[in-house]
Amino acid sequence: MTTDTTTTTKDTAATGTTVLDARGVTKRFGGLTAVHDVDLTVDSGEIVGLIGPNGAGKTTFFNCLTGLYVPTEGSVRYKDKVLPRRPHQVTQAGVARTFQNIRLFANMTVLENVLVGRHTRTREGLWSALLRGPGFRKAEDASERRAMDLLEFTGLATKRNHLARNLPYGDQRKLEIARALASDPGLLLLDEPTAGMNPQETQATQDLVRSVRDEGIAVLVIEHDMRFIFNMCDRVAVLVQGEKLVEGPPSVVQSDERVVAAYLGTPFEGAPEDEHSAEVEAAENAAREQRTEGESK
Repeated sequence: MTTDTTTTTKDTAATGTTVLDARGVTKRFGGLTAVHDVDLTVDSGEIVGLIGPNGAGKTTFFNCLTGLYVPTEGSVRYKDKVLPRRPHQVTQAGVARTFQNIRLFANMTVLENVLVGRHTRTREGLWSALLRGPGFRKAEDASERRAMDLLEFTGLATKRNHLARNLPYGDQRKLEIARALASDPGLLLLDEPTAGMNPQETQATQDLVRSVRDEGIAVLVIEHDMRFIFNMCDRVAVLVQGEKLVEGPPSVVQSDERVVAAYLGTPFEGAPEDEHSAEVEAAENAAREQRTEGESK
């Protein structure tokens, strides 16, 4: 399939340097190709949206960017350096993410959840923690101050001592973002941050994402809420059956007939061969189980 790489008219000087540079990313599960030859860049100062029908390969692509999957082919660079292949090393490098399904520590407090996100930025080791010397206490105080700053930023400061499981759904999503920001990323990946939200919660999330961008953090976001994506993003890329169909400013993408056809399930000229989302999901689940078994050994 020939990919339309319509570029945004946004001044590149305004967005600055390239933060994420993914080239030719392909992920296969056995004989099934979930993502095929996808290129995508995100510049500093940008919010980029990634959309597509269910089973299009969006989350698989995210997993390739963040070390949960190793791409079968292609490369992923962050600030011109190839990203490592383990999730914690990707976080250390400066890339943080949230997940489609909330993954908070339910029985820990709001503050404790954010402090967990600071672990990649602390230097104190086992003996320092056991002895609780001046260096450890200083680092602990600094981490707590940073965590409280993030809770203020996300509007959760008054709930610092609440258990995560007792938060309203919208606040749990905010807490996930706060925990991701605790690693001081240069790039934040959000996987369906408004899923299950009412209009007021969606608007609050949109405002929060813009505030994150204003703090100098580039954002790449997967979302099914088209109003959310087209109102907020500088550029939008569309995946269909694992391939990038079109990329460009929201005004260009939302008026593209192929995008409309893809969401309506209507065949269009040059469409890739059909790959059932159920097959992709089954292959991903098998790979996830295999990885979990390997890590437990």
